[in-house]
Amino acid sequence: MGPAQADVFPARTSRKVHNTGNGSPSRSCFPAIRAALFCSLAIILLVIYKRPPFPTYLFSRFCLGKPTSGLVGSLPPHVNSTTCPQWPALRLTKHLELSEDLDTAYNSEHFKRTAIQALGDAIRVPTESYDDNGPVGEDSRWDTFAEFHRVLEASFPRVYESLNVTKVNTYGLVFHWEGSTTAKPYLLAAHQDVVPVEDRTVKDWEHGPYSGYYDGTWIWGRGSCDDKSDLIRQLLAVDSLLEQGFSPARTLVLAYGFDEESKGIEGAGHLAQYLERAYGPDSFALLLDEGATYMDMGGVILAAPSTSEKGYFDAKITVSTLGGHSSVPPSHTSIGLLSRFIAAVEDNAYEASLSRTGTAFATTQCLAAYSPMYPEDLRDLARKAVTDDAALKALQGRLLALDPLYKAMLGTTQAVDLVEGGVKVNALPERASAVVNHRIAEHSSVDEVQQHLIDILTPIALKYDLAVVAFGSNVTSGGAGQVTLTDFLDTALEPSPVTPTGYGPWAILQASIRAAFESSPTLNSSNVVVSPSLSIDTRFYWPLTKHIFRFSPTFESDRYNGEHTVNEAIRADSLNEGVRFYTKFILNMDESNLS
Repeated sequence: MGPAQADVFPARTSRKVHNTGNGSPSRSCFPAIRAALFCSLAIILLVIYKRPPFPTYLFSRFCLGKPTSGLVGSLPPHVNSTTCPQWPALRLTKHLELSEDLDTAYNSEHFKRTAIQALGDAIRVPTESYDDNGPVGEDSRWDTFAEFHRVLEASFPRVYESLNVTKVNTYGLVFHWEGSTTAKPYLLAAHQDVVPVEDRTVKDWEHGPYSGYYDGTWIWGRGSCDDKSDLIRQLLAVDSLLEQGFSPARTLVLAYGFDEESKGIEGAGHLAQYLERAYGPDSFALLLDEGATYMDMGGVILAAPSTSEKGYFDAKITVSTLGGHSSVPPSHTSIGLLSRFIAAVEDNAYEASLSRTGTAFATTQCLAAYSPMYPEDLRDLARKAVTDDAALKALQGRLLALDPLYKAMLGTTQAVDLVEGGVKVNALPERASAVVNHRIAEHSSVDEVQQHLIDILTPIALKYDLAVVAFGSNVTSGGAGQVTLTDFLDTALEPSPVTPTGYGPWAILQASIRAAFESSPTLNSSNVVVSPSLSIDTRFYWPLTKHIFRFSPTFESDRYNGEHTVNEAIRADSLNEGVRFYTKFILNMDESNLS
């Protein structure tokens, strides 16, 4: 199988639908259709948000393991699609024997025990990061990361002895594995920190949140899913390669931040600056960070590495008016005026757009091409939408009608999350404010969001004789007060560059995922499809490479209760398979001729 072959469309006569005799499907097929819609939506949301919009056990029960009966028409994974190109598993040449030896080692009980111990030890250090953490050196809550470093060094002495280890801003970790050639290096990333455990929830855990307890199936504790498992898998892969005497031709860098769950500034922010100084801008062939997982689409495995990220913008709306005693009030107080601005914001939501150049369209095409659970009418519509504008519009409408959450995928979202105003019940409020959170669509920008706010709020300000000062510029004058629009906390972030998904780094990632499945004695499957998807959180590393992927090599069903919640746990067997993937990826990158 090679890339970009023509689509092969199964015969339409193969559709199995019971007919009532009047040309309409029987009512018995509707539950299957509803189930397909339900599970297809769940898969897309899981790709984007890293967990389904309902408990994991329900997702596993209703959406995993069995094809939806009565709905056929998807391509088998070994047949390529022009709308969702697939590359076959890479066959190693130079490192073939090494790869086979490690496949055998990863199946052993000894390796499994080693992996369980390493992750359990890592979980037992509560590396919590908080939104209100102060700078390193000033806030003692960072000190726990020193203990975490001691644990890593005790678990992986060979890695610390063989690689050049640099600490950035005290607790950021960079491992340099120098290659023997001048080939462009590549970067694997993860993070050391975890979301804090609320004291009131500790009693709800089946095993302690920092116990690292292994019950024979699951490894329990905060960070088991997000993201210590990825970090430990990467170090296990490197350690295993070192044990076999492997020396890379291409330089590999591992970078581990320590405040990804809060601001990212102290960790990845400093790491990115350090790496850019050390290697230069656009100096890495690719970056692979945590992200979406594997999903079972009725017997076809979907891996959906994220290739782009939505932007971010918090707009603060502040209304300032004269104060005074509330016994002699004006027609509208600053709070009343603010309410009108808030209503205008909510009444003028951003329009969703399904663009052929967008990642959401690419994900939709892959699901339509390969998911056995995808509804046939939507599958046909998606295929037509590649070239037919009317079909594209109809597909957008169908997706938006299917569930409101599609609107979040296809457009900029806004939510009024903070509001304040007034200091005393008998005093007119001189100031009232609200903060509107925006997640900016791939096809939009911070400037567009700011202009949108100016356009909808200025007419209201003019109506009430308020001056408008928007993002540092005077827009209109007024005598009754002022409305000011600002970037709250200066956190504006443009949508990310979109990672190319043609031949090159994307193909190597695809081929490594397939190779990991095909060489696994437990997974042992060639029914794997790789699709691009949307995600978040690599912004600090954007200057380092144009090829950024966000992917975690595990099944969602290998996570007991998801992440950031009570009873976070990961299936122990998934550690071995994750190490297998990282090993294939490292060896494939080492043999590749990427510039």
